[in-house]
Amino acid sequence: MYPFLRLAKEFHVHRNAAPLPLTGTHVSHHMCWPWDLDLWMELNNGRTLTLLDLGRLPLAKRVGLIGALREQGWGLTMAGVTVRYRRRVRMFDRFQIRSRCVGWDARFIYIEQGMWRGEECCNHALYRSAVTDANGIVAPVRVMEAMRRTTASPPLPGWVAEWIAAEAHRPWPPMAG
Repeated sequence: MYPFLRLAKEFHVHRNAAPLPLTGTHVSHHMCWPWDLDLWMELNNGRTLTLLDLGRLPLAKRVGLIGALREQGWGLTMAGVTVRYRRRVRMFDRFQIRSRCVGWDARFIYIEQGMWRGEECCNHALYRSAVTDANGIVAPVRVMEAMRRTTASPPLPGWVAEWIAAEAHRPWPPMAG
């Protein structure tokens, strides 16, 4: 089940947090609960992606994206993700989620997130997100205008640009059978 109560808690905890610049880092604090576990008694890989929402959505609010989405009647979707899992997160482990926008291109906004236990990164994700309306994807330049920002994207880090290029070569639709 989606962690609606945990998400509500995050919005409540960060309700008075200062606005962030577009590439600012939002830090949130969490715990791995028994219902987050898999058969091996560690944080389930799919649940990891769900818990990252708890950092990404408050980040969107703090940079002004949520307000623009509401004003314009737009939606937000994830169009891709790549994840590295490096350290186990076990029951009752406390961790931070660090979330930030690394930049955007003509179609997508790229969000970097990591789960940290102290100074050790347990996993790291790069999301490709899209703002949508009834006609499909809204260009990030329009999104920035709706957010009353005139900032151009910072140069995307090389590893992000290489992931984008690799995804462009991935066949779609995938082979069936």
